[in-house]
Amino acid sequence: MKDTRPLALVTGASSGIGHELARQFALHGYDLVVNAEDERLESAARALRETGAEVRAVRADLRTPEGRYRLLDALDGLTVDVAALNAGVGRGGAFVDTDLADDQEVIDLNVTATVRLAKPLLRAMVARGAGRIAFTSSVASTMPGSFQPVYNASKAFVQSFAQALAEEEKDSGVTVTSFMPGPTDTDFFHRAGMADDTRIGAMEKDDPVQVAEQAFKAIVKGEKKAVTGSLKAKAQGLAGKVLPDGVKAAAHRRMAEPGSGAGEDSGRQE
Repeated sequence: MKDTRPLALVTGASSGIGHELARQFALHGYDLVVNAEDERLESAARALRETGAEVRAVRADLRTPEGRYRLLDALDGLTVDVAALNAGVGRGGAFVDTDLADDQEVIDLNVTATVRLAKPLLRAMVARGAGRIAFTSSVASTMPGSFQPVYNASKAFVQSFAQALAEEEKDSGVTVTSFMPGPTDTDFFHRAGMADDTRIGAMEKDDPVQVAEQAFKAIVKGEKKAVTGSLKAKAQGLAGKVLPDGVKAAAHRRMAEPGSGAGEDSGRQE
């Protein structure tokens, strides 16, 4: 990688918010290390190179220790100026019905990988007194996730974790940002098994380009947190601050319960 250009790491960069966020960094003069576990990563990296950025693709499953070590090994000797820990996964359905292995994968990626990667990345930044680290949280972090309980809890962890680190490192020269999208038009809901029969799966969703543009601005400004996306997402973020947990849990049920999307006039963008 070129020493003359800053370097950004983006995980979960093969599609969706992660890919668009990586593109924002590339368009603003950064070289990239991009990570994902799926085969789309190479084509995503080729598209990012068309911006003129140097891009190193590291295909690794961050749910596993081996995948996390592979990514960290690829960063050995590099100065990461910005780390955007974006990779995440969800699983819809009642907790008693979902497979425990699927629930564990949510925890392994959204929580364990986040902590395991943040520790060495943040230590290196603090040691040199400069750097930015960002976490993809969610407006889901503000509400109990009926029929998506482990995912929402995992994002509540990410949100609390990020805000605690921001306070710890406020005088270190390192900024810590969490950004909170609402429902976004990515393959998240398909992967979570929520695309076809839930209201949230059928509804119109935010543009990942808009989410990424706002997240990029928040990161480079060093903002501690930002709700990103449409005015609707920002309203959800505001409601999450003031409504009682019981009200939020009931509202989430109406959106995420299997069968809630039956008869919906779908605004889904394919």
